Amino acid sequence: MSARALSFGAIAEAYERFRPGYPKELLDLVMTYAGRPVRTALEIGAGTGKATRLFAEHGVTVTATEPDPAMLAELNKAAPANVTTVRAAFEDLRSGETYGLVYAAAALHWTRPEDRWSRVAELLEPAGVFASFGGPVQLADPAVEESVRTARAPYLESDEVPSPDGTAPDEAMQWPGTELQRSPFFVDVQQAIVKRRLTMSAPDYVDYLSTVSAYLQLPQSRRQQAYDAITGGLPETVEIAADIIVHLARRRAE
Repeated sequence: MSARALSFGAIAEAYERFRPGYPKELLDLVMTYAGRPVRTALEIGAGTGKATRLFAEHGVTVTATEPDPAMLAELNKAAPANVTTVRAAFEDLRSGETYGLVYAAAALHWTRPEDRWSRVAELLEPAGVFASFGGPVQLADPAVEESVRTARAPYLESDEVPSPDGTAPDEAMQWPGTELQRSPFFVDVQQAIVKRRLTMSAPDYVDYLSTVSAYLQLPQSRRQQAYDAITGGLPETVEIAADIIVHLARRRAE
């Protein structure tokens, strides 16, 4: 696992405080797709537990895996009783137990591509469901977005994680749906979008940026300079487009 993937532990508390959570609409979408009760789930890269709590609080017994001890400690502060936490990267999980649902919340791109889908399939019950969801948190006002882009440019060209398989942003099917469609292990691949708009204060938005891996890779002094420059280009409050892109697939019957 890359250093960038493991950079979040230093800001675990900020990650929990300033990253948006997940709405019940997302849970309903996954459960409707499943078409049957989902009693057990394995979460890949649970972070501080934002998606963990969504599923656990609606009756799913969740095994939440996370390789970073600081992120896992933050998750454990508010984990419901039906959550079991495991400190492990996805690649290090032992196969054997299977689940009705395997899911990843803004974490799948950190997993190793070579055997990603065969491992997911091994962890799913027959006809079990895989779900991946996440998406960029973007400034809704194009003028404010351009101001931030200009302020950020001396420090970072982009703060987004590029598509792992090179899929262009304007393609109808986005990653990981593109890989799922090619995988021999899955059928009924679907993509859906949960629309979401948020309002943040300018300081909270910059605090959100402090949890984004691209900034965490900068030296501390340059990172603070970038935050200061961005702050100068923001109004007091900002509107955020934080749509959740959801990919769903079903394990192919053997």
